[in-house]
Amino acid sequence: MTLTDRQFWLNYWESKEGLIFQVPENYPFLPLIRQLVAAHPVRSALELGGFPGHYSVWMKKRLNIAATLLDYVVHPRILHELEKANGLPEGAVGVIETDLFQYTPQHGFDLVMSNGLIEHFDDTKAILEKHVESLNPGGLLLVTLPNFRGLNGWFQKTFDPENYAKHNIRSMDLELLRKTAEQLGLQDIQAYYNGRFMLWFERESEKPLLGRLLKKIFWLPIKVFFKLVPLETKAFSPYIVLTATK
Repeated sequence: MTLTDRQFWLNYWESKEGLIFQVPENYPFLPLIRQLVAAHPVRSALELGGFPGHYSVWMKKRLNIAATLLDYVVHPRILHELEKANGLPEGAVGVIETDLFQYTPQHGFDLVMSNGLIEHFDDTKAILEKHVESLNPGGLLLVTLPNFRGLNGWFQKTFDPENYAKHNIRSMDLELLRKTAEQLGLQDIQAYYNGRFMLWFERESEKPLLGRLLKKIFWLPIKVFFKLVPLETKAFSPYIVLTATK
């Protein structure tokens, strides 16, 4: 069962600003994608739940990969503006607008990826299985999700419980992800924390003053510490990464 519905995502995207920009090379996970693609030649990619399509647009523009974006809600105007901002013609990125659990792949892809998707579903195995269904044999799986089991999660739970409730915290477990990938028959499985430290709020200006103040107090000293001590940990890393091959 999904923890969100169509109206949630309509409201979410309507509240977002700054969606249209030229995707920079230091955008989250792009160095990782470059590294993975160098080791696993990729000609086609499917980005699940990825609207407005920053990764699809970047892969098409920078890696010349035939990229397709699948999401429950896709606003064509926003996607086309993003394509234009990145020097691509309208329609350069393929679009599949559907409920993922109603989708039957017509063909496979060399890379199937999602960023911040699987944690919005109760059944982690079921949502990962939908990723695997679209993979070609030997294809590459890349899944990233937030880590709400550390300090950032405490901030979310304390000061933004509505947003926190939209996330399946159980899915943010490295061993669960590894075991689930094994159960789905995947190989070369890696699951790890990514990033040294980050705190964030959705629509931060609307959050309680105490939360915003504490965020500022924690931010600088912890950020400085992790610049000196480059560790990626459950307590402080903002993301989790899962990679595997089919």
